[in-house]
Amino acid sequence: MSRAAGNARLKSARVAAGYAAQQDLADAIVKAAPALGLRGVSAGVRQVRRWESASPPWPHPDVGRVLSHLLGQSLEDLGFTPPWGTAEQRPEATRRRVVAGTIAAVGLATVPAQAVAATQPANVGADFAAVTRSHRHLYWSVSPATLHPAVMEHARLGCALLPETANGCRRTLAVALAESYLLAGRIEFFDLRQPEIAGETWVRALQAAGEADDALLGAAILAHTAFIPGWEGDREKASERISAARAYARRGSASAGMWAWLDAVEAECETRCGHTRTALHLIGHAEGILTAGSEHASPVWMDWFDATRLKAFKGNTQLKAGHLPQARTTLLEALDELPDGSDKQRTVIYGDLAAVEVAARHPEEACVYAARALDQLTVTWYATGMERVREVRRGLVPWQHEPCVRDLDDRLYGWGATVNALRR
Repeated sequence: MSRAAGNARLKSARVAAGYAAQQDLADAIVKAAPALGLRGVSAGVRQVRRWESASPPWPHPDVGRVLSHLLGQSLEDLGFTPPWGTAEQRPEATRRRVVAGTIAAVGLATVPAQAVAATQPANVGADFAAVTRSHRHLYWSVSPATLHPAVMEHARLGCALLPETANGCRRTLAVALAESYLLAGRIEFFDLRQPEIAGETWVRALQAAGEADDALLGAAILAHTAFIPGWEGDREKASERISAARAYARRGSASAGMWAWLDAVEAECETRCGHTRTALHLIGHAEGILTAGSEHASPVWMDWFDATRLKAFKGNTQLKAGHLPQARTTLLEALDELPDGSDKQRTVIYGDLAAVEVAARHPEEACVYAARALDQLTVTWYATGMERVREVRRGLVPWQHEPCVRDLDDRLYGWGATVNALRR
C-alpha cells in the first residue's frame, strides 16, 4: 500500500465508522476501553494523527485492541505494520504466540515463530548476541540520539532472523533480541523521555523474552513498564506491573540484586505517587536483601543497579519525604561511591543534591550542584538528569534575581545548551 498520502486505510475506516474528526475517534477509544475490561487507556488527537501518517507506529496493545473493536478490522487491515512483519513477510508456518502469564496491561502480542526448517547457521544467535552486548556497553557513553537508531535496526534484524533459526540458536537469538528491545526502551524512557514509545518497545521485548522463555528478562521488562504509570502517579497500575515482575522473578531464581532492584523500582513509583513512608520501608527491605546476598548471581545484562544506585534511590525518596539532612548525607555517599562510567547517574545525583539545597533554602549551594549537573550533561546527555535540573530551577524562583541564579540561567539557556536540548 502506498503511504504517500498517509494511512488511508485507517482514515477511511474511521470516517466509515462515523468518526468524522480524529478527536472523535480518540474520545471513543477512551470511552470504550472500560467496557472491554481495560483500565488506564488514553488516546489523543495527536496519537490518531500519528496513526494516519505515512509511517504509523504500531499501537500499544490495549489501545490497539480497542481500535480494532471500534472499527471492526484487524490492525494490519487498518494499515499498521507490526514489528515482526506482515503476514506476507512471515514464513508459512509462522504462528501467533501469546506470552503466557502477562498482565492485562501488556495485552496479547505476537512474535515471529520458527520456520519449517532453519535456514541460518547455528552461530547466528551468538553473533547477534555479541552486537547486543556491545550496544549495552556503549549505552553508558554514546549519545542516546546516536545509539538508539542502531539498537532499533539491530532489533529489526533480530525479528527477521528469528523465524529462520531453531533450537539453542533460536533461544540465544530471542534472549538477545529481548535485551535489545529492553535497552531501546530504556533509551526512549530515561534518555529521550518518550514514555508512550518506550511502552510499545517494552511490549516487543516481552514478546521476545516469552519466545526465549527467559523469566528473569520478563521480570526486568515488566518492572520497567511499571515506571510509566508510576511516574504519572497511577499507583494501582504500577503496583500491578510490579506484582507481575515479582512473579516472573520467582520463576527465574532471581538474585539478591534483582529482588533489591524490584523493591527500588516499587519505591520510586511509591515516591512519585506521594507515599514516601512506604517507599522508605521498601528501600530498607532492599538494603537487607543486598546485605544478606543469595546463591544466585545477577544476569550480566543487569548493569543498571547495585548498592550505590540503591543509595541514590534512597536519597531521592528522603528528599521527597522532607528528610533533608539524611538525604544530603545519603546522596553525597552515593556520589562518592559511584564507579567510573556512571555519568548519567552522577547527573541525577547532582540534581537531587541541588533540590535538597533548594528545599533547605540555600540557593547558592543549589546553583553549584545544578551547574555541575549541566557540566555532566554536556559530556553525556540524559533527559532524566535534565529534568532534575529544570525542577531545581523552578524551585529557585524566589531567588531568581540573585546573581547565582542568573549565572545558572546563563548556563541553562545559553545558545549551546538550548540548541542541544532541542536537538535531543
